[in-house]
Amino acid sequence: MAITAQMVKELREKTGAGMMDCKKALTETDGDMDKAIDFLREKGIAKAAKKADRIAAEGTTFITSEGNTAIILEVNAETDFVAKNENFQNLVSELASHLLAEKPASVEEAMDQKMANGSSVSEFINAAIAKIGEKITLRRFEIRTKGDNAAFGEYLHMGGRIAVLTVVEGTTDENVAKDVAMHAAALNPKYVSRDQVSAEEVESEREVLKQQALNEGKPANIVEKMVEGRLGKYFEDICILDQAFVKNPDQKVRQYLESNKATLTDFIRYEVGEGLEKRQDNFAEEVMSQVKK
Repeated sequence: MAITAQMVKELREKTGAGMMDCKKALTETDGDMDKAIDFLREKGIAKAAKKADRIAAEGTTFITSEGNTAIILEVNAETDFVAKNENFQNLVSELASHLLAEKPASVEEAMDQKMANGSSVSEFINAAIAKIGEKITLRRFEIRTKGDNAAFGEYLHMGGRIAVLTVVEGTTDENVAKDVAMHAAALNPKYVSRDQVSAEEVESEREVLKQQALNEGKPANIVEKMVEGRLGKYFEDICILDQAFVKNPDQKVRQYLESNKATLTDFIRYEVGEGLEKRQDNFAEEVMSQVKK
C-alpha cells in the first residue's frame, strides 16, 4: 500500500512521533493506522511523544575529540537528578561519538542517521526516554577542526553545567588551550576579538554611552572622548583577548597567548539550559493535585 504524506501527518498528530518514525511504522504495518500506533507504542516512541510538551532545561554538556576534530554538545533532560544518571551519561557519550564520526550538518539531519548500534539517533533517544522516564533532547552541537600545529582546549565545569571548547594555533600545548577555555567558562565572553563585533552593535553601544554621559551633565566637548574610553571598557567585557586573564589578572588573555606563541582562532561556550524556559515547580499545587485524585 502506498504511504501518503497525509497518512504520515495523521499518525504524527496522533502519536507525536517523528516523521520518519511514522513513515516507517506505516510501511511496516501496510498502512494500518491502528497497527502503526501500536507499532510506535511497542517501540517506546509513542510513549516518548507524550513527554514532548514537558520542559527539558536541565541536562549536561560534553566535549570529545579525535585527532584534529572535536565536538561540543548539549543534551537536555527534565531534572538534574537524571542528568547525573549513568544511563544518561552513557547516552551523551554515545551521541558524541556518533556525531564526531558522521559530522551531520544539523540536529535535524542527525536524528535520521543510523548509529553503530543499528538504531537511528531519534530511536536511540526515544528508547532512553522510555527507559529513564523523562523527556530527553539533543539540543545542539558544534564540530571544529584544527591543523597539526594547533591544540584543542576542552574544559567542563561543574560536571558539565558549562563546557568550553577552544581552538588555539601556533602551539600543540593543550594546557595553554585549556587555560583559555577555563577563562571563557568563568568570564563568559561573546567574541574572540573586537573585529568580530558588528558595526551595528558598536554604534548602538556608543549611542547608549553618549546618552549616559550627557545625562550625567558632562560637557558636550568632552563627551566624545569619554565615550571612546568607555567603549574600550565595553570591549574588555565582551572580547576574550581584551579581558584580564583569570589565572593572572596582571596580563590580558592576548598577552598570555603571545607569551606562548599562540593564537586563539575560535571558542564555543555552552551553558546548560541557557535561553530555555525553566520549569517552575509549585509544591502547593502539586500537593493539591494529588489530594483531588
